[in-house]
Order: sequence, then C-alpha cells, then structure tokens
Amino acid sequence: MSPDEQRPGTGGPAGPPVCYRHPDRESNIRCTRCERPVCGDCMVSASVGFQCPDCVRQGTRTVREARTVAGGRVAPTTANAIVTKTLIGLNLAVFLLVLVIGDKFVDRMILVGRFFDGGEWQGVAEGQWYRLLTAAFLHQQVWHIGLNMVGLWMLGPPLEAALGRTRFVALYLVSAFGGTALSYLIADPRQGSLGASGALFGLFGAMIVLGRRLRYDLRPLTILLVLNLMITFLNMGTIDWRAHIGGLVTGTLAAIGLVYAPQRNRTLIQVGSLLALSAVIVAIVLIRTAQIG
Repeated sequence: MSPDEQRPGTGGPAGPPVCYRHPDRESNIRCTRCERPVCGDCMVSASVGFQCPDCVRQGTRTVREARTVAGGRVAPTTANAIVTKTLIGLNLAVFLLVLVIGDKFVDRMILVGRFFDGGEWQGVAEGQWYRLLTAAFLHQQVWHIGLNMVGLWMLGPPLEAALGRTRFVALYLVSAFGGTALSYLIADPRQGSLGASGALFGLFGAMIVLGRRLRYDLRPLTILLVLNLMITFLNMGTIDWRAHIGGLVTGTLAAIGLVYAPQRNRTLIQVGSLLALSAVIVAIVLIRTAQIG
C-alpha cells in the first residue's frame, strides 16, 4: 500500500491529494505538523509554511501560560491593578468607619502595646494581636490617608504586574506586619501607632529590588526613598519611624526572596522565604510580649 493510500485526506493511489476536511477539493499544500493536505479555506499561516485547524487548536492548548518575573500569573488587561484598587478601597472603608464611629473605633484598632482602659488592660500584649494588622489600615486625618493612598497607587500597580496578585498581597501584608512588629518592639507600650506607611515603605524596598533585577534606572526611585526617609527622621515626634524602617527592611527581604528565587522550585523557595520572615516577626512579637508582661 502506497503512502497516499495510508494517509487520510489524500486522493488515493491514482488521484491527486485532496483536503482532509473537504474531499472534493484538490490540494498540494500540506500541514507542516501532521502533513495532511489542506485547501485554501483550511490552511492557517504559521511561522514556517501552513498548519491545519486541528494542529492550531492543539498547539493553543499546549502553549505555556505566561508568567511574570517572579513566576506569578499575568493578569488580563481588564483586571489591571485589581489588588491595589482593593487595598485602597479597604483603607478608605476603614477611614469612613473612623469618621462615623470616632475615637472609640480607633482605640479598638490602633497598634498599642499595653494600656488600661474601661476597667481592663488592653493591647497586643493582652492578646489583641489583630492590632498588628488593623493599625496598618487605620488613618485619622484626610492628609494622612491621602498621601498614603497616592503612594500606594504609584507603587502598587507596577509591583502587582511584576509579581502577580498573590505574591503582591503577600508582600504587602508581610511588610505591614514587619512595620508594626518593629514599632511594637521598640516603642513605649502606651504609645499608639497607625497608618499604611510601613507597608508602603515595604513596597519602596520591593521596587528597588525589582528594578535592580530588571536593570532599571533606580536613581529617581532612590531619591524619592531618601526624601521620604529624611521626612521620617525630621518628624520623629509625629511619625512612627520604627514602622517605616520595619516595613522597608521586611519588604526588601521579601522581594529578594520573590524576585531572585531560581526557576527550579521557585514557588517552594518563595513560600519558604516568606514563612521565614513571618517566623521572625512572630518571634519579635512574642519576645516583646514577654518583656511587657
């Protein structure tokens, strides 16, 4: 039996080859992958020659999903910066609660080590660990939340696009915890602290790590970071510099683990680095709680 008799879509031993989808149409053009004849209506242009519709569909199914530099999924254009927008929305929602409920709500959510109120001891040292997170979403002044949300809108979208949504959320939260943990460790237990600045400084550090990884010009970003640090230390009486430094260090270390993790076992290494940072933060909180108690 000849090759034309064995292969589907041909015209047999005597006739010319015909399209495998349209047997009434002769064709001398074959798919570059399966070598079946295809007519003009069925051929699909490829990098070399033409392919049949079946091979094109099969190739589409086997194409590897696009990934970011950190291994995250590339978000569709219609969902750009959705995590950043959600974080901004959460901060604004909490700010509205502050305006409606007032100081009572702030006193319940602010970061404070230990204080006596309402006939009982309260604070992180009394088991109210949620304050380490809620304080990072808490603002009292319009200018405070305004500046922080502008910063989040500037730094969030490029980091979210480069890291992927899940990794970006992890970076933001671990930076926030790192900032509040250092503030809890060093500050007077009765001193309150609030604001998203610690998380934002973590994003600053992450942007520098990412820029170095992608060989960007870091001078504008470095200048902006230095200016923010100068403002922080020139206003130490009103700005919690501990949260800023804690967030910056934590975000930088987290970004190194995310961006420089080797492709092999990348997710495992990234998760491991974030868990290691989280363990250090928990240890800091436990040590300070023991000191205050």
